[in-house]
Amino acid sequence: MSNSTSLIASDIEAYLKVHENKDMLRILTCGSVDDGKSTLIGRLLFDSKMIFEDQMAAIEKDSKRFNTTDDSFDLALLVDGLQSEREQGITIDVAYRYFATEQRKFIIADTPGHEQYTRNMATGASTADLAIILIDARHGVQVQTRRHSFICSQLGIKHVIIAINKMDAVDYEQSVYQNIKKEYREFAEDLSFEDVRFVPISALKGDNVVNESENMTWYPGSTMMKLLNTVTINRDVSSAFRMQVQYVNRPNLDFRGFCGTIASGDIRVGDTVKTLPSGKESRVKSIVTFDGNIEKASAGMAITITLEDEIDISRGDMLVRPHELTSSASHFEADVVWMTEEALHVDREYAIKVGSKSVYGYVEAVNHRVDVNTLEVSAATQLELNEMGSCNFAVNEPVQFDAYGTNRSTGAFIIIDRLTNVTVGAGMIRNEISGKESTKGSEYSEFEVEFNALVRKHFPHWGAKVIG
Repeated sequence: MSNSTSLIASDIEAYLKVHENKDMLRILTCGSVDDGKSTLIGRLLFDSKMIFEDQMAAIEKDSKRFNTTDDSFDLALLVDGLQSEREQGITIDVAYRYFATEQRKFIIADTPGHEQYTRNMATGASTADLAIILIDARHGVQVQTRRHSFICSQLGIKHVIIAINKMDAVDYEQSVYQNIKKEYREFAEDLSFEDVRFVPISALKGDNVVNESENMTWYPGSTMMKLLNTVTINRDVSSAFRMQVQYVNRPNLDFRGFCGTIASGDIRVGDTVKTLPSGKESRVKSIVTFDGNIEKASAGMAITITLEDEIDISRGDMLVRPHELTSSASHFEADVVWMTEEALHVDREYAIKVGSKSVYGYVEAVNHRVDVNTLEVSAATQLELNEMGSCNFAVNEPVQFDAYGTNRSTGAFIIIDRLTNVTVGAGMIRNEISGKESTKGSEYSEFEVEFNALVRKHFPHWGAKVIG
């Protein structure tokens, strides 16, 4: 009997406490079409005894209905929940599944392999700590393998497990595994991965997923599950305290608190904080949580901070330590993943949302487009659906940020179409552009900017600029 099982039987409160304090690992599965991503997740859950009997019965019934495999059940149906996914046998949208082991808790994202759903894959990668990139042993490194690897690298994922799947289809040949391993290492030399592991598996048969394979005794490494349980993730490149204000809580005249999730670092009662962009300073009076007041809070915690002084702080402002300031700029360079059918246009005004702060801005120039298959850089004037490139942005008021490579939380932003309110792109800020003193928005008075916004809202056919 495991420790957790014995605790459930004897002391449920102790079990819940142990479970609550387990480390959380966010995982992404990606790769080319039909490489076995959904089946791998199903196998992880099945062999880890994480599937209930009623779920198994439903999967067996649906397997016969959709005739997805020759076996009694298809493990991929655990995550391929949409009817169109089950009919076609592919993944279309991102599916998240939660499970836990003795060592840690997991949130695993199953992402599509098709090129047309690259934007969905990028969405799943944006919050992942580790990526499992699957490669079909029969086909080796494919175009989508390169594409997804590049996106993972650009989105700041440092830990990667290369799962060479369907080894049963190549008779568990060691030479096939070694050749694919060599090919991928050569491709990934220019990517920013810090930790790359390789493991030969058969998700369908269960070899080296949770249990060691008797068919690949030549493989000396760990199983997939052992790697996931033991990998050490360094999430916070920056230890500087960062908290963007999401809501100002004023339930009565005696309480005014600033709510948000700590992006990085930690804060204690009595610490001095500075609010940006105003630059006003005060000391932390209390840190309030759902469970009561605490003395210290750290990254990932949702808290409410009260201050000793009355300071004008609004949604979108950032709390930092006085000696750990962020960058503040209205012009910056960023890598962009474009996510909509209509291309990115230079000089078209978009809403830019950095954390909880929303501003208006536009792309001054597309510096280059990246061919995610070959990693070659080429000149471009716009970005099409699923393309990635480097762009220069200008916004109507300064935003506070850290470089994405330093802090993924404060260096990321989304681009929103102002007319449809649809998210059309995602960006990773690389650096501010020096020597720029004004933005397009600051060419006009405050009244003109507000008037333009109203006209654009009610009379969009008049064009982007009305005054000026």
